[in-house]
Amino acid sequence: MTAKPLRFSIANAALLALIALPIALAPITAAGAQTIIDQWASVKTPPAPALKPVTVDRKTTALLMLDFMNQNCGKRPACVASIPAVKKLLGEARAAKASVVYSIIANTTTADVIKDVAPEQGEPYVQAGPDKFLRTDLEKILKDKGIQTVIVTGTASNGAVLFTGAGAAMRGLKVIVPIDGMSAAEPYADLTTAYTFATAPSVSAKSTLTRTDMIKF
Repeated sequence: MTAKPLRFSIANAALLALIALPIALAPITAAGAQTIIDQWASVKTPPAPALKPVTVDRKTTALLMLDFMNQNCGKRPACVASIPAVKKLLGEARAAKASVVYSIIANTTTADVIKDVAPEQGEPYVQAGPDKFLRTDLEKILKDKGIQTVIVTGTASNGAVLFTGAGAAMRGLKVIVPIDGMSAAEPYADLTTAYTFATAPSVSAKSTLTRTDMIKF
């Protein structure tokens, strides 16, 4: 007669445990269901990264002119608006006899570069996607010229500028990004690109954000 209460007690305890299990797991399941996306609505835009004046050595610096094509830049108001500042910087680089290297997009030639910032005879160029180091001789061009610093301008800021600038930093080069010399299809892309150069591991340590009128050769 003593065995029955024992069996009932074990069964009852097991049943109570099964009932309590969903209640115990409910907070864990709810917490686990949240993702980073759930936090986006409450994310505050960080302060704009600080811009710094820079003085470069013309002998070891290259100005990268990335994808200033009629086919893309010519159709982006922000890119068109950046041309006067880039043209001035380009003129200063040439006057200082600093190296200038261009990139062009697929299915174009250098004749498609916007006239005001078109390459001069003898200035090298590569043709590639967003990362101008990928499957091109850009790295060799820079090494052959003894380049240690690149000034990265172009469009899109979240494409050619971001990936080529980051690629340069990863290769040990100093990277200068004049924010008025880059552009994208919409302003948020410019902001996130600047923020990446200012904060990304490894890349930020080699990068300086500035303006075209804050660069001296």
